[in-house]
Amino acid sequence: MSEDRTHVQEFFGARAADWDRKFPGDGPAFATAVTEFGLRPGDRVLDAGCGTGRAMTALRAAVGPTGTVLGADLTPQMLAAARRAGRDAEGALLLADVARLPLRDGVLDAVFAAGLIAHLPDPGANLRELARVVRPGGGLALFHPIGRAALAARHGRELTPDDMRAEHNLGPLMSGSGWHMTSYADEDDRFLVLAVRPRHP
Repeated sequence: MSEDRTHVQEFFGARAADWDRKFPGDGPAFATAVTEFGLRPGDRVLDAGCGTGRAMTALRAAVGPTGTVLGADLTPQMLAAARRAGRDAEGALLLADVARLPLRDGVLDAVFAAGLIAHLPDPGANLRELARVVRPGGGLALFHPIGRAALAARHGRELTPDDMRAEHNLGPLMSGSGWHMTSYADEDDRFLVLAVRPRHP
């Protein structure tokens, strides 16, 4: 786990300063995904692996002034970039590992996670940790502003059947980790999976 944490911090730390400039057109995709997530005014939501906080403005708009927005990331440089962009005005930024969140059980209504799942060292356990901090009936959104095929092409690789984000792999993984997948969209211009924490085990 410590090696995974260090690798993630080094990878994203080196890229934090230029992250938003590298992906300047992603804002509308984030906003659309947050709208589809169906947050309500007053909700308490975590942006898990928030990076530079690109989702936080949309999350704040969705939950309104009475809601709570938290952004948690493992990489100090990413959080510093979020602050420079003024996104700490939308919610609290936490230097925290999503594998061990400093939050009480069931304290949140929802978790939004953009580009996170591919970087989880133990996806099953890490998704269970996200479920722990969400109340029964609460939601999870796994998002990426481009789909799996486009992302694979960007990285010069082929999609394989064992891709964790493929629907036939992700559904069982989530159901074994405290989530029930309610929708799955993998298109050229977005990847969005919505899930709910069941009210009864």
